[in-house]
Amino acid sequence: MRKILILCVLTLSLASCSLDDNNYVEYDTEFVPIESVTIPEEFVFGSTHQIFMTYFRPTSCHSFYDFFYEINYNERTVAVVDIFPIGQQCEVLEEEEVEVSFNFQVNSMEPYVFRFYQGVDETGDDVYYIVEVPVVEE
Repeated sequence: MRKILILCVLTLSLASCSLDDNNYVEYDTEFVPIESVTIPEEFVFGSTHQIFMTYFRPTSCHSFYDFFYEINYNERTVAVVDIFPIGQQCEVLEEEEVEVSFNFQVNSMEPYVFRFYQGVDETGDDVYYIVEVPVVEE
């Protein structure tokens, strides 16, 4: 009897779900060019440093979502990822600057090379602001 009751509840639960929900909004993400970076001139081994970046929010629908962060030995590639609803009417923004940051833990005595994504050039190649940060002992 208990099995039949559970089966009935599951069936009713699935039947009550609607796939035609008019409130469903589909989202997409995109890399946005980093305009400026504030990074220490040197890192102290074993410490954590905050790295700040600013970018211009493309539309009123865009919101900061995450960082793309790729590690290749002591090289770090960083990009800002925004999320936005697909098919929505959004106001194009000209100069709305957003500041974001992340904490960086220094675990090596080797210098770190950061590649901050700054968009795409006229030939379609990615452009990066590249900075090398030496590491010192405290």
